[in-house]
This record gives sequence, structure tokens and C-alpha cells, in this order.
Amino acid sequence: MFRVLSSVFFLGITIRYAQAFQGIPGLYCGLENCYDVLGASRESGRDEITKLYRNLARRWHPDRFHTEDEKIVATDKFRQIATAYEVLREDESRKDYNDMLDDPEHYYRHYYRYYRRVYGTKVDAQWVILGLISAISFYQYFVMHARYKEAIDYFVTVPKYRFKAQELARQQGLLPIPEKRSTRDESGAKRSRHKTKDEIREQEEAIIRQVIEDNMDIRGGFAKPDVKNILWIQIFRLPITLYNYCYWYIRWVYLFDIKDEPYGEEEKIYLICKHLGVSEEQLNMNEDIDSLLRQELWKKEKFVIWKSKKDQEAREKMAEKAGYKRYRRYLKKGGPGQITFLDD
Repeated sequence: MFRVLSSVFFLGITIRYAQAFQGIPGLYCGLENCYDVLGASRESGRDEITKLYRNLARRWHPDRFHTEDEKIVATDKFRQIATAYEVLREDESRKDYNDMLDDPEHYYRHYYRYYRRVYGTKVDAQWVILGLISAISFYQYFVMHARYKEAIDYFVTVPKYRFKAQELARQQGLLPIPEKRSTRDESGAKRSRHKTKDEIREQEEAIIRQVIEDNMDIRGGFAKPDVKNILWIQIFRLPITLYNYCYWYIRWVYLFDIKDEPYGEEEKIYLICKHLGVSEEQLNMNEDIDSLLRQELWKKEKFVIWKSKKDQEAREKMAEKAGYKRYRRYLKKGGPGQITFLDD
């Protein structure tokens, strides 16, 4: 209790002392008046304050003094002058300081304003946002490029795709690779030398890789990088995207809800994707679309029957696996948290 009363008493003395000097300890020029430090007034303009600061800075610069004690005093005075100039040279900080002089009792507000200006960000929010969008866009393209390269590296190692690429390269006359190549020496005369096996192998690998890139239709998360998918382009295309969506939605309601017209193939595929919870690209990679269309899975009732059948088949296949059987026995014996000495 005594500590609390002492703190309150000390705070009251500090506030009254600050009001007498029209300052608050730790803010701006402390208990000194910044105007008095520079010898200026509230009516002084920026040019006058700058002139006063330069005169005082030359006068109290520590390099002008020789003894150690004089340098210490001059350093403190020079630091005080520089602080007063930093406060009064900018219109925003000068306005906040004048507000503190006029109303020093609201010291919490003045603390907030001061430290927000001193330690707050110096960069406009718009530049921060632009930089963030640019960084995200660059990262998106980098990830897309890395995933596409990973997919191509995989397909190059798969024999089925590799042999097909070699066959296409031979049909296009890219293979076999010539064993000799012509170059020119320093005099300009043609000369030829044999390629090494490593050079032939590297060139063949590059050709196979290029053939796979040109003919392989990779979709989904490993598709070829497209700048249209990065954030910057998506932001610019947002009005067009919204317009296309509104047009599509109104058209759908008018044709199929109001006029009750039959669905086209595109609409049927959309409904199947919606039922499955996948995108059209994922559907193309994992399912036989013609088979799904023949089963009329765009109709909800038929999709439910088909899905139930697929789930049952998946459960039956899982039940045949040895690992699943062991897991079922494990659950029968008590599952997690149970101690058992029975053998499987």
C-alpha cells in the first residue's frame, strides 16, 4: 500500500513539475521547451528555425572544445539542440508538440502520438501493400515453375513416356544425333571433331525433355507456369472475372431454372464436378468423363447411387489388405490407450 501511495505521489509531482515547464519527461525535449532551446517562438517559420539551429549547432559543436569536461557539456547541449530541431522542423511533429504545450494534462495521448511517430513505420501503407502483392506474385510463379520442372523430371524417368518421346523425336528427324559436328578454327576454316558419348547423351536427354514438354498436357497443380494465375494479374482481371461470373450465373438461372432447358455437355460436366467436389482439371486427370456422362451422374439421385457403390468397393478393397485387418484386430483389442499381451 505504501508503494502504491508513493507511486501516485511521485506521479503527481512529476505531472505538476512537467506542467510548470510545459513539458513531459521522455517526450520531445523533456522538461525543456523546444522553442526556448532554439531561441524561437511559435510564430517562427521553418527557415528561421533552420537558421537558428545552424547557428547554435556551429556554436556548440563538440569539436570546437578542447577539454574533456567542455566536450561533455557541449555534447549534451548539441544533442538537445538537434532534438529541438527535429521536433520543430516538421509540421506534423510541431503540431503534436504545440498540442502538448496547450494541453499537457493528457500525457497518455501525447506519449502515444510521440512514440507512434518516432517508432512507427516510415513507409506509406500503399507501398507496403504493393510490395506484399509483388512478393506473393513472385513466390506464386516460382512455386509453379518448380512444380512444373518436378513433373517434367518425373515424366522423363518414366519408361512409357520416355520411349514415346524418343519415337516422336525420330519421326521428327531429331534423332539419331549426328556423331560429328562442324566448327571453325581461328582462321575461319571448317573443321569437325567427334562428339563424346557424354555430349551425345546430354543432347539426347535435352531433346527428349523438350519433346515431353511440347506434347505432355500437364494440368492441375503441376501445370506449366502461366502469368495469368499470379496475384497481380488476377487483381487486374478481377472486374472481368466478376462480369463473367455474373453473366454465367444469370444465364444459368434463365436457361435451366426459368426456361427449364436440357443441360449441355459443359453444364453436365460442371454439375458432376460440383457433386464430386473437384475442379474440371482434376476430373480430367482422374476420371473417365465419357463414362461419367453415360451414367448421367449430373443427376443428383444417380450420383448418390454411384457414390455409394464406389464407397462400398473402396471399403471392400481396404478390408482385403493385411494392414487393415491388423488395424481392425487392434481396435477390437481395445485400440489406443489399451495395453494387451495378446498376439495378432
